[in-house]
Amino acid sequence: MKKAVFLLFSILSLTSCTFTEDIYINPDGSGKYTLDMDGSSMMAMVPKDSVRNEKSIDSVFSFKEVFAAKKDSIAKLSKEEQEKLKKLENFNMRMKMDYKAQQFLFSMNTDFKNVTELQDAMANMNAFQSMGKNKVGANAMASPESFGNNNSILKYSYNGKKFTRKAVIDKSRIKKVENDSLAESYKMIYASSKYVIKYHFPKPVKSISNTAALFSEDRKTVTIEYPFNEYMDAPEKLNFEVEFTK
Repeated sequence: MKKAVFLLFSILSLTSCTFTEDIYINPDGSGKYTLDMDGSSMMAMVPKDSVRNEKSIDSVFSFKEVFAAKKDSIAKLSKEEQEKLKKLENFNMRMKMDYKAQQFLFSMNTDFKNVTELQDAMANMNAFQSMGKNKVGANAMASPESFGNNNSILKYSYNGKKFTRKAVIDKSRIKKVENDSLAESYKMIYASSKYVIKYHFPKPVKSISNTAALFSEDRKTVTIEYPFNEYMDAPEKLNFEVEFTK
């Protein structure tokens, strides 16, 4: 199993992935957040002989259950790391790796009472790595010091009249990432991958500040697609403000 996972992540550096940030907002401001990664395109490149005896994986777990089982280890972490873990308690994660169907999917999701609860969920995954849980997967999918980190803190707001998505550059992270040789190995992934934003609102959109946005027929769904390297190098390009019809 370890051999197959290592091989898959090695091939990942030569193929493209699609990341989709999906948010549903209800009339009362509550909703659901999902971050998906589809790396299925790389499965076709995996030599069949190398995974002939490997079993497919379809694993789903909640962080709250994991944290309960790891409470002794968590107690040894710093207060800052424990607070990061606390923010992940309501998240669920799924990893599906099917060699025959050539699927490789990774997803994490959570429900929220207010969209402001979603503060850089991807970055907080690094706290989970501190417990020593599957470091290969954690590094590749969610580590702020390596893959997927664009040195920003992501903030959302919604008050029924306006919605904003704003990435603020966090200068305290930049030096760490620049000194991380692992980050260099992901540049090939960034160049061929894409980042998709898909937000579903309870009201039709009147206007949006991002000119790259596409609308559904009822104007309640907004989709923005960017090359992943642009998302990494200039996260503010995905900032926008939405105004709704009355």
